[in-house]
Amino acid sequence: MKKTKLLLVGIFAAFCGLQAQQLPLYSQYMLNDFSMNPAVAGTQSYFNVKSDNRFQWMGITDAPRTYILTFDGPINPQHIGIGCYVFTDITGPTRRTGFTTTYSYHMKLTNDLNLSFGISAGILQFAVDGQAITVITQNDQALLTQFQSAIVPDFGAGAYLYGSKFYFGIAAPQVVPMNAKINSYSNAQDIMVTHLYATGGYNFDLGNNFSVDPCIVAKYVYPAPPQFDLGARVLYEQKFWLGAGYRTLDAAYAMIGYVYQKNLTFGFSYDYSVTDIHKYSSGTTEFYIGVRFNKHKSPDHPMM
Repeated sequence: MKKTKLLLVGIFAAFCGLQAQQLPLYSQYMLNDFSMNPAVAGTQSYFNVKSDNRFQWMGITDAPRTYILTFDGPINPQHIGIGCYVFTDITGPTRRTGFTTTYSYHMKLTNDLNLSFGISAGILQFAVDGQAITVITQNDQALLTQFQSAIVPDFGAGAYLYGSKFYFGIAAPQVVPMNAKINSYSNAQDIMVTHLYATGGYNFDLGNNFSVDPCIVAKYVYPAPPQFDLGARVLYEQKFWLGAGYRTLDAAYAMIGYVYQKNLTFGFSYDYSVTDIHKYSSGTTEFYIGVRFNKHKSPDHPMM
């Protein structure tokens, strides 16, 4: 019984406690950094639809599941990009769902150097299904016994410097703190806190149709310690790749992917936790699919 109480408290704290990462986590970020930075919208010369489905800590009941769908592209090949981003992040009886639209403006600094700025606006829903929770003490108003949710506005901003071989971006999701209080009986301050992301990568040509893309993501949300994600993939003919990475305080992972006829991209990753949770879980899997269409004549930057 005591373990059940602790599990419930842990789930609720992870959902509403705002001293930690609040936004979805995934490993194949190098295939879709638009989901982290609105300024990425329109940096490719075509429209993208991308989906990422993550199943975390397999073997553990009610473990997190994350579903991401994004759309972005240039409506003016030289200057303007648009996009939208939808995600659902489910952990046991708790759920976070978000929808944002983005606008970006691009400036050409040199023949192979571009700078873009992006903003995003949308809504976030935080929900708890109280009927899925078995409580020990009945009629405890501090615990939810029915489906309850809170909807709040969400705003973000970012900047992105990119060329045909490299990129560097900074972004601030949830830039305006909002109160997402669900349970009126709780004294917790359920504040959406600002996250800070920095991303960077470079495409090295190895010759003989091989290239390598090292990438890095740095994340920070006060007062949690910074988290760094270091990864790289080796590509053959820009069609097939193998990769690996390490996320501090969390996991190591491996990736594989393939591009079919330049328009359809498939990716798969597997995470192995470096924390004690690996004793109870068989790992984390992630499935990615991307579709590109309506190509313009402007050059691409190195992201797929």
